[in-house]
Amino acid sequence: MSSEQTSAIISSIEKLSLTENTKQENVKPRLPRISIEYCTQCRWVLRAGWTAQELLVTFGTIIGEVALIPGVNAVFIVQVDGETIWDRKKEGRFPELKELKQLIRNRIAPDMNLGHSDSKKKATTDADTSTKDDDACGKDGCP
Repeated sequence: MSSEQTSAIISSIEKLSLTENTKQENVKPRLPRISIEYCTQCRWVLRAGWTAQELLVTFGTIIGEVALIPGVNAVFIVQVDGETIWDRKKEGRFPELKELKQLIRNRIAPDMNLGHSDSKKKATTDADTSTKDDDACGKDGCP
């Protein structure tokens, strides 16, 4: 191989290296990935799709993607970057959308205001915690 050929090869490699470095500098920061694994046997695709839609509307461009992952055995798991945020089996129920948004927000954008999903719960009073049975008995017990 001649020295001219060697120089040409080295020059080509340097150009490729420069191009790759420039591409890497222009790459956007990696955005969070949210995945929703749902049970196909239970026909939870609509619930998973609706949840995904709500998350996309709420978080817009601060998330990179929302993936729907078909599963089996009554699975409904929501993850952010592989970390489980909600597992229906562990929690014993589906998440309320408000609480799911808060959990995800706390993980990816803690300072983000969720609007009505962030509204404060009113302080609980004794009157709020009474049951119908308590009301039937009166304040001092049963009549």
